[in-house]
Amino acid sequence: MKYYLYLACLLIPVFWIYSQDLEPFELTDEWTHSIISKLPEDYPRLETKKNILIFSLFTGFDHWTVPHTEAVIKGIAEKSGNFNITTSNDIEMFNERNILKFDAIVLNNNCSQRDNRNIFFDVFREDKGLTTEEAWAKAKQYEQRLLNYVHNGNGLIVLHGGITMLNKSKQFGKMVGGSFDYHPKQQIIQVKLADKEHTLLKGFKGEGFRHIDEPYFFDNAYFDYNFKPLLYMEADKIEGKNMEVEDNIKYLAWIKKYGNGRVFYASPSHNPQSYENPEVLSFLLNGILYATGDLTCDDSPIKS
Repeated sequence: MKYYLYLACLLIPVFWIYSQDLEPFELTDEWTHSIISKLPEDYPRLETKKNILIFSLFTGFDHWTVPHTEAVIKGIAEKSGNFNITTSNDIEMFNERNILKFDAIVLNNNCSQRDNRNIFFDVFREDKGLTTEEAWAKAKQYEQRLLNYVHNGNGLIVLHGGITMLNKSKQFGKMVGGSFDYHPKQQIIQVKLADKEHTLLKGFKGEGFRHIDEPYFFDNAYFDYNFKPLLYMEADKIEGKNMEVEDNIKYLAWIKKYGNGRVFYASPSHNPQSYENPEVLSFLLNGILYATGDLTCDDSPIKS
């Protein structure tokens, strides 16, 4: 009997974590303030504020964390005093008049529809004044403008499902560092540090963290390993994989150069509860600073 009571006590925290994950909650100012207050103060202060766009449009899967993520990124960026923040769901932020107003763009879970995996086309095909061919032409124009924007020296921060925004585009995948392949069920993931001494990871103090998330697996340009890895998981610890994988280390976050620009990708997290970890907040702020060119660090790729 004592053994079963002991086992139950061990399992209670696990059940509690899962119950927390599975229950969406309404975004409130109180919650946002409680999260932002946990941001460590050890970040650099910039002499000149940078302009950041947080783009939160999705046309496909609705991650319930989208408004929470927007609020958290906006909050930590503003608290740092380093950024002027614009939030929008309008793809016209990517037109030739608007895009160059920003030093970096945050792609917040911009899941596109499954058939074409192209958020620009999803929007333009709803325009009854455009033929399908014209909608595709405009979508490709907007995609190229985004590619040029980063290549010419600006920054891109891609969070979780934002990688699927143009998921069938090889050019977008090469810029970001890979394409989304699939994810098993949500589960506890032991996230580990790829380089404990890396500048972007200093907030973790040499230790990884546990949280509940969708464990993302990637394909296409991911296997070029043309990025500097930051966070990873071990595939053999993940339940529900589609197949056995040869490479047990699967990266969850990285940085990379794209032309003269900089890209920061972070898969965590599917659930806003992960933002309750102040080390994650520090990591995200450092990623933004890298993307704007204001945090110098090693971004050399695994494979040159």
